[in-house]
Amino acid sequence: MAGGAQQNDDEIISAINVTPLVDIMLVLLIIFMVTATYIVAQSIPVDLPEAATGEDVVTTFALTLTKDGKTYLDGTAMELKEVRERIRSAVKTNEDVRAVIAADREVSHGRVVNVIDIIRDEGITKFALNIQSVKDDEE
Repeated sequence: MAGGAQQNDDEIISAINVTPLVDIMLVLLIIFMVTATYIVAQSIPVDLPEAATGEDVVTTFALTLTKDGKTYLDGTAMELKEVRERIRSAVKTNEDVRAVIAADREVSHGRVVNVIDIIRDEGITKFALNIQSVKDDEE
């Protein structure tokens, strides 16, 4: 008789070996964590400004047109003449100024076009129109 562990092949295995399950779950967790950060980084397009000293930051104006005829620039109510002056002074310091225009659904098309003409006339070539996504309404 050799000295070793006795094995009885007739017994039923009643215990579950969880070690392979834990190994697989840890590998899946690591894969999920790595790919999740990669997917999120690609799905959010951000055009970051380039700066050597951190002082050259892109200025973005938020223009809001309300249905009662008011115009807001970065949350402050002002006349179009004042908007034009603020944009002009911003473009003098940094030519890469951008604008986002949010207009109420009931604002006339002509008023929106007038604001677009003002910002383009003052040198802003990069602007966007703010909208509400249709998916947001359905939920």
